[in-house]
Amino acid sequence: MRPVRVLGVALLAMAVIASPRVSAAQEKTARGTVITMTSDSLTVKVGASDMKFGVDSKTTLVASGAGTQARRSETNEVKLADFIRTGQPVIVSYRETGSTMYATRIERVSTAGSGGGSASSSAPSTKSSNGTVKSVAAASLTITVDGKDMTFVVDANTSVVAKGAGTKASGPPGGKIAITDVVKTGERVAVSYHEMGTTMHAAEVRVLQ
Repeated sequence: MRPVRVLGVALLAMAVIASPRVSAAQEKTARGTVITMTSDSLTVKVGASDMKFGVDSKTTLVASGAGTQARRSETNEVKLADFIRTGQPVIVSYRETGSTMYATRIERVSTAGSGGGSASSSAPSTKSSNGTVKSVAAASLTITVDGKDMTFVVDANTSVVAKGAGTKASGPPGGKIAITDVVKTGERVAVSYHEMGTTMHAAEVRVLQ
């Protein structure tokens, strides 16, 4: 088996499978209310503090019931101002690089929470579930577990492991690989995921034999 990163991210080496996911350990979250924003930044009131985050084309935008959008460059860009308004409560997943906080994911929510919001420096715990694929799309996966449906957000940080995935990934550098090319309806899968606000983010989807 070989893992692939969905949405155009290159194949990972087999050694990466056995090692911890560094990005998950470094990621933090903040919940609060948007007070200002530009095309490449977002400032959120978190409790009594203001937190400013950098935003770029790799930032994932999520809204309950609206699916997931990855911001695109040039003519296909999803503008931040079209997705979020000042005064909107949000949950921001971010990483710190030096003195800069970079937003990897922004989720619209209904409330900033008690006290006007909060920040967490710990990574969300990883959970797992096995089930049968009910539906799969470029940005989401729904599986049935013991008669109940579970829907997960899928993005560029989701790893997909399946027999033959390495063959599907062959081609010119930069070629895109969608989860729909690897995971099919009716297949049994194991999903490792994190609960982020009101959504479940799939960290890894493994097709079972």
